[in-house]
Amino acid sequence: MTKKLFELNPALDRAKLAQEFAANTRVQVRDFLTEETASEIREILAQATPWGLAMQADGSDFEGPQQILPKDMRAAEGQRRAQTIGQATDASAARGDYAFRFAQYPILQALQEGWDEGSPHEILLEHINAPEFIQLAREITGEADLIKADGQATLFARQQFLGRHIDSHVQEGWKIAYVMNFTIDDWHPDWGGYLLFYDEDGDVVQGFRPRFNSLNLFRVPQAHAVSFVAPFAPVGRFAVTGWLRTQ
Repeated sequence: MTKKLFELNPALDRAKLAQEFAANTRVQVRDFLTEETASEIREILAQATPWGLAMQADGSDFEGPQQILPKDMRAAEGQRRAQTIGQATDASAARGDYAFRFAQYPILQALQEGWDEGSPHEILLEHINAPEFIQLAREITGEADLIKADGQATLFARQQFLGRHIDSHVQEGWKIAYVMNFTIDDWHPDWGGYLLFYDEDGDVVQGFRPRFNSLNLFRVPQAHAVSFVAPFAPVGRFAVTGWLRTQ
């Protein structure tokens, strides 16, 4: 492990990024970390992360977020449950109901429940909550009252997706959503996994490719989704995601 797991790129033009965010309520910050630390985080996600699953299938028996923990994925019962809920997400999405499925390592939950004390994931979450990153987010978004962030590691593998939704948990202090991308170096557009934004008519008004070492910031609530990852895509749509909060 490098001496510093999370080091911001000192060359970022924060004023220009702030102008773009003010105009659009969202921005993609490219090369937001130094190359060395971004590569190390990708290595942690690819090689040292025990993945579980996060799924939801509205209009079925699986309303609300469903979680299969990493330890349960190793058991036959957990695998059967994953298959059952996975099929329900297909049926739900086909009806136009809200649904999602993707691989997940819930970093904040793991920290609170003591899954792996002192793990690189815990150290990463500490860096995300450190003054340097919180201040970067404040400067770009203009939201001076941001004080902390939660976080999860995610992997959108083949045939996984996140349906259109708005993240309306304003009462819980959610203000800015963030997505830190650590994909392979040249993620092809045909592979999917894009962060998409929609207008009131359901048209896509902007899409962010999951570029390696990019940071997406956007104000919530607003309609967005992660597009379906193609069956022929390589494994590698790794990210760290969460919400920057005021409480």
